[in-house]
Amino acid sequence: MARNDGMKKVSVVFLDRDGVINEYPGHYNFVTSVSEFQLIPRAREALARLCKSGYRLFIVSNQSGVAKGLYNMHTLDQINDALRQQSGPGVEFDGIYYCIHAPEQNCSCRKPKTYFIDAAGDKIKRDGYSFDRKKTFFVGDSLIDIETGKAAGMRTIMVFSGKETPENRQNWKITPDYTAADLYDAADIILKE
Repeated sequence: MARNDGMKKVSVVFLDRDGVINEYPGHYNFVTSVSEFQLIPRAREALARLCKSGYRLFIVSNQSGVAKGLYNMHTLDQINDALRQQSGPGVEFDGIYYCIHAPEQNCSCRKPKTYFIDAAGDKIKRDGYSFDRKKTFFVGDSLIDIETGKAAGMRTIMVFSGKETPENRQNWKITPDYTAADLYDAADIILKE
């Protein structure tokens, strides 16, 4: 039986960035400048629909290009500004979390670890709210995103606008709860729940 902590519950969606919100730069590539950052068609509308329906949005993304020296934190901040600007009015991100470490650094924040999910939960709690992970979605374009969502006890949606393809499904070692063509179709699934 769940205890009533007295906090008002909020609806939350966690999103990967590249291949979910903006155009996928390709395997082993990174968005290294503002000029390379371009929203996927219908992503802006999807984000607006989620925000209008009261969802709090958090981005959790591995960006090891910083550790590899392909771009720096200043550039990552500029890309965040472009993300907010291109997302348009009415779209707000409650948190944008990046692991900037290389995989071999074995940090505590790289997906599929749930460090940033926990950090978002702490932020929500500080704001005086709580959220139910079982009713929360993690939307991603890779198996690592699905692993992250499942490790955090969330429902998962794999979108085919980035890294993964339906043709590769037989090679998946983990299965998402849902699949969708893109974030717009993923928003349809979320909003129906």
